Amino acid sequence: MLLSLVKIVFFVVLVAALAFGGTLLLESEGGMRLAFAGYEISLDPLQAVLAFLVLLAVLWLAVKLVGLLVAFVKFLLGDETAISRYFDRNRERKGYEALADSMLALASGEGRVALSKASKAEKYLRKPELTNLLAAQAAEMAGDRKKAETTYKRLLANDRTRFVGVRGILKQRLEAGDTETALKLAEKAFALKPKNEETQDVLLKLQAEKGEWSAARETLAVKLKYGAIPRDVHKRRDAVMALSEAKGVFEEGATIEAREAAIEANKKSPDLIPAAVLAADEYVADEKPKQAARVLKKAWQAQPHPDLAAAFARIAPDETPAQRIKRFSALTKVHPDHAETRMLLAELHIANEDFPAARRALGDLAEMNPTARSLTILAAIERGEGSEDVVVRGWLTRALTAPRGPQWVCDNCGAVHAEWQPVCESCEGFDTLSWKQPKRDDVAMPAGTEMLPMIVGAGAKSEDAEDAPAADTPEADASEPEVVDVEVVKDGDSAQTAK
Repeated sequence: MLLSLVKIVFFVVLVAALAFGGTLLLESEGGMRLAFAGYEISLDPLQAVLAFLVLLAVLWLAVKLVGLLVAFVKFLLGDETAISRYFDRNRERKGYEALADSMLALASGEGRVALSKASKAEKYLRKPELTNLLAAQAAEMAGDRKKAETTYKRLLANDRTRFVGVRGILKQRLEAGDTETALKLAEKAFALKPKNEETQDVLLKLQAEKGEWSAARETLAVKLKYGAIPRDVHKRRDAVMALSEAKGVFEEGATIEAREAAIEANKKSPDLIPAAVLAADEYVADEKPKQAARVLKKAWQAQPHPDLAAAFARIAPDETPAQRIKRFSALTKVHPDHAETRMLLAELHIANEDFPAARRALGDLAEMNPTARSLTILAAIERGEGSEDVVVRGWLTRALTAPRGPQWVCDNCGAVHAEWQPVCESCEGFDTLSWKQPKRDDVAMPAGTEMLPMIVGAGAKSEDAEDAPAADTPEADASEPEVVDVEVVKDGDSAQTAK
């Protein structure tokens, strides 16, 4: 509205100025006289000005006629498009001006203006490979998703712009949450331009979310081929995908394929704990205990973990506690000062009913680095050595509110997972879970850290022993936490701690 008012005012002022100037010229004295070849022409001031304007128009027309004549001569000489180019020159000038204005408006965040200028540029230029892309981006900025998608679809008809069209629609499907369609579009875009890193990443993410690990490994191999990922990173991620593929095959019941995939995952990344556990279990199932032990030892050297100890116990489930302590020395001698090693050794001695040795193995861990597990182990030691119930109950009470210890924590968002997963459930980050102490202590202890029952195997359980409530259960949230006894249960050559 304001712009229209300004235009009207400007027009009125311009007309008034011209009228005032014409009046001055009419009232002015004198004039202009032209003499040429015996002819003489006298002009008053107004006539002189009009004659000058007519002369300019004639000169402009002459230049145009000369240009048309040159184009006609070129046409006669064989240039079939010379005349059409002559008439289209002015349209192209206006079209490129509109195209430039559209790009500037798009960069300035003026979506509606950019869309209008892009439509004008299309009218003059008739080059959809240029104008459709701008129009689609401008429509997106203006919030017109339907027009943007329609424009992107037009780009699919041209080989030069097909990738841009697919990529644009892919982006819209992702924003809409339509991952099924987005995956198909990502595969199409990847087929068109496999070197495009953004397309590689999008396709890899979608394949991982859908659990298509075999296809994801192929995409990852392409990233390595074109130098989009370092070789060591590729090796690690390929191992994670091989492990995920092995788990998927295992769930489907294809045992041979599962074993091969699990072993392949472990070979690619020996320090990947879940891969080592799965590979060891498959070796045990294939009656190859030495290979299983070797895999677990190598993973333990990289990082001690309760799941590795549990898998190591499954190699010989029927051995006595004394035999188990001797065999486990292959692990306990590695990183002897590590908290996991000390707790593992203490649990082994508890199962063997050697409580002084268990106390020596645990050392001051319960005081210096108290966790629910270390405090529970200390309570079991106290019970085994015949301490009073008040002492045992005191350690158990502390265990209920103590930190849970290391868990699978996402490096990106800090979400805690009870079990390792290739993709974080919270932020959907790939291969972001690390075994470490979470920042928050109010998380549940994963079942994998309750090592003792798995270490001693299928030993006898006390019928009247009760499980201590986890930190995230209603019992643990009560103002006065329930305290339960720790009882050492004997049955032949094995024993276990009941919490």
